[in-house]
Formats: sequence, C-alpha cells, structure tokens
Amino acid sequence: MTGRVLARPIRSLAAACLVSVTAGAAVMAPARGEPSAGVDECIAQLGADQFARREAAARALVHLGAPALAPLERAIRTGDLEVATRGVEVIRELLDAEDQATSDAAWKCLARLAAADAGTPAAELAEAAAEFHALAAATAARDRLESLGAVFRERSPIQGGAVEIEFNASWRGGPDDLRQLSRLRGLSAVSVHGVAIDDHSLAVLASLQGVQRIDLFGTGAGAEAARMLADHLPEARIDVRKGGKLGVSSLAFGGPCEVRTVEPGSAADQAGIRSGDVVLSIDGVGVTSFDDLTTRLGERAPGEVVTLAVARRDGTADGEPERVDCDVRLDAW
Repeated sequence: MTGRVLARPIRSLAAACLVSVTAGAAVMAPARGEPSAGVDECIAQLGADQFARREAAARALVHLGAPALAPLERAIRTGDLEVATRGVEVIRELLDAEDQATSDAAWKCLARLAAADAGTPAAELAEAAAEFHALAAATAARDRLESLGAVFRERSPIQGGAVEIEFNASWRGGPDDLRQLSRLRGLSAVSVHGVAIDDHSLAVLASLQGVQRIDLFGTGAGAEAARMLADHLPEARIDVRKGGKLGVSSLAFGGPCEVRTVEPGSAADQAGIRSGDVVLSIDGVGVTSFDDLTTRLGERAPGEVVTLAVARRDGTADGEPERVDCDVRLDAW
C-alpha cells in the first residue's frame, strides 16, 4: 500500500453535505441518499496521496450511505489496494447503518465481493470484514437478548457445540428485539414458552435458515403458523402446541410412551404420575408414543382437565402392570 495505513475507524457525519478542505482543495459529498457524480470523485480520493483527503473521502462515502455501495463495489474490484482497503472499510461501516435497507445492502455487497474472485486481495478483505463484523454483531445480539431475559444453552462439542435459546415468562423484550436472532452464530433451536407470538415474530423465525428446531408452546400460534414455518424451514422440526403443559419427559420417542422424568410440582406430579409409568391413553384415545402424547396435549389449553390412563408395574403382587387413571389439570408454559 505504498506505506499507507488505515486510519482510525471511519465515522459517519450528521450534516447534509460534507466538506473537508485539505492542501488547498475540497472533498465534497452530496446530501445523503442523492446519487451524484461526486460519488466517483470521493471514491477516486480514497487513493489520494494525502492522508487527509483519503480520510475525508471515506467519511463522505459513509455519510452518503446506500447510493455509494454500487460504485464502491465496482471500484474495489478494479481499483488499487488502497482504494479496495478503504472501500471495504466504508462498506463495513454501513453494516451498522440505522436504516435496515442500507445495512442489508451492505451485507450483500460484501458477500458478492468475497465470492466473486476468491483469493484476490479484494475478496480476502471483504471476507475478513464480514467475519469480523459478524462476530461482533453476534456478541452484541446475545448480550442484548440475555439482558431482556432470554435463556441461552450451549451444546457440548460432542453435540456440535450449537446454541439453543429459550423465551419464557422472564422475557421482557418485544417483537423488534427478536431481529437479533438472525445475528447469532450456530443457533440450532428456538423455544418460546408462554410468550405471545405475532405475525412479525413469526416472520423473523421463518427467516432463520439453518435452525434445526422451533418450539412454540402456549404462544397463541396455531396450525397455520406451524405450516408457514414448515414451508420456510423444511429441514427444521416445528412443534406448535396450544399451551397445555404436563411436565414429563421421555427417551422413548418411537415406542411405548414411557415417562422418564416428572417435573416436581408440575401438573403430572400433582396428578400422581410417576417415572416408569407408560401412558396408554388420553381421554380414552390410545397413545402410541411420546410424540403422539405431546401432539394431543398441544391441542389442549392450560387449565383443561384430561384423564391419562397409565400402566404401572410397581404396586402389584404378581408384577403385572396395574392400570391407573390420573386426572390432570394442565399447567401453562
């Protein structure tokens, strides 16, 4: 780069027109959002001999915003290393634009630069800028979500080291805060328990490509929401339940519905259901598996009473299973 170094981080200006006078000349940017031949002049100044001209031109391009992106992308592909370096830095600054459309356009611009000519300086600069910003954005997003009550769980390296997030009664954020989900890295599962979900929130969830599971329990979402999510995320497991919570778990997903654990104080616990019980039916309708049980319970609301018939091995002299009927008032998630 002929001895030049990157300056301190570029900062956007609030004025409608930027003028920086250096060495008897001026670098000017048009008002934000108004394309002009001045954009090309600013880009040309990114490679100027004087440091102050390069710095002023970069600030002017950040101030201009989205209209600078396409000319910058062309210049980065064809310009010298100094122009490419400063141009990529300008685009990186625009990733933080308050205007979401500008931020999205900047992401796409970096992605195209990184993929176009692999191995070239411009591609490597773009890839590094995108990775650096993605890491910083993921950290900030997690901090924000945790501060609003979201619960994060880390899978072990053996399980792939993925991240799961749960929104429950502790969640204090709103639909707009869920946009932070798209910035997280390694997100594998999203669970929402007892938090109302609107159309905006569903659209955010539907955009989470790569997520493996979405659970919506007691959110007000129904079958239509489940179908929409399944259409957008065909590889993900979508579990939408009306809101009735039993409070048991099982390891037998494909066979008899054997209860493995009972949550203390849960509806199941209060109804006398025990670990080792095998659920035979719910309100007289046979249950074939734990998935079958959760599907049926998902159609029931909190406070509803259901009758579970279970087979219990202990308590009989001959060791044969005893049939026990348990009336359960379902909890809320």
